[in-house]
Amino acid sequence: MSLKAGIIGLPNVGKSTLFNAITLSHVEASNYPFATINPNTGVVNVPDPRLDDLCSIFNPKRRIPATVEFIDIAGLVKGASKGEGLGNQFLSHIRLCESVVEVVRCFTDPDIIHVDGSVDPIRDIEVINLELVMADLDLVEKRLEKVATKARTTKDKESVFEVELLTYLKENFEKGIPARNLSFSEDQLSYMRANYSLLTLKPILYVANVSEDDLLDLDKCENYQKVLEYATNEGNQAIPVSCQIESELAELSSEDRKEYLESLNIEESGLEKVIKATYKLLNLSTFFTVGPDECRAWTFKNGSLAPECAGIIHTDFQKGFICAEVYPYEAIQELRSETAVREKGKVRTEGKNYVIKDGDVVFFRFNVSK
Repeated sequence: MSLKAGIIGLPNVGKSTLFNAITLSHVEASNYPFATINPNTGVVNVPDPRLDDLCSIFNPKRRIPATVEFIDIAGLVKGASKGEGLGNQFLSHIRLCESVVEVVRCFTDPDIIHVDGSVDPIRDIEVINLELVMADLDLVEKRLEKVATKARTTKDKESVFEVELLTYLKENFEKGIPARNLSFSEDQLSYMRANYSLLTLKPILYVANVSEDDLLDLDKCENYQKVLEYATNEGNQAIPVSCQIESELAELSSEDRKEYLESLNIEESGLEKVIKATYKLLNLSTFFTVGPDECRAWTFKNGSLAPECAGIIHTDFQKGFICAEVYPYEAIQELRSETAVREKGKVRTEGKNYVIKDGDVVFFRFNVSK
């Protein structure tokens, strides 16, 4: 499975600069609103030192990392849900994403125009979040018009269920409350995810775009602290990133990038922070398949059973699942060969009820009769 994340924010907050950096592409990132007209998409490899280590052990012909697809749309502005600006035209692309990455400007620079004339990250967050709520309200109202009459006249069970759900959503959207802050039954959640693709039901990650100096001393960055407090109160996460540093890192080789980060006393890049946080947000982990032909990282939902993970590789693997031979990455990290791992009895044979763990190295056995 490939993870898809939508990047949103006001104009000139650093969205396209971040997109350029993490996808190593070069879309326009000019100093005026609406420089991004068409949505930009880019697939990036998920950095994982465990995969690098496995490749050093097996020396495969191919190294295939997990991937994340980022979609960057035009900056949203106040009134976007009613047609203001250009970003509203592309919210449909964000509806197709599993998560939302909201970039918030926390740096001051007189040479970079702010669409509202001043830097105020909480105001900006509330503008964006309200526009997402209003866009969802529009969707819900249109759907309610279609099903209300049927529910009233036929008393159809599904229609009545849907009207009650839509009415609950409408009442709360009118108060500016996003869907992710509401309480739902499992049936309601399943129905919404299957039918509506609500923007405000998607998990959200705030990326605070700070200056290089502030990144090195976040305790003194007042704007970042405001975003952190806001996100924490919501039960969400805020990641500090200097889009300028990320832009510079994107131009370097992996070795020079590592040296540059070390010179700044930074352990990992903003890209790595964003991907890790997004994985956590979506309750995702990674398992590996290894061998002389390829070493590959696979993304899966935590709690998935072995046959379900086999199906990520190929549907036939799930249909004809027999068992899974499994050992933890830590075992081969220590012993440095699969033969040694087997000799030490670290390889387990697991059945269909085994829950795959993060870092598992797996070989699936299956049989599909013709």
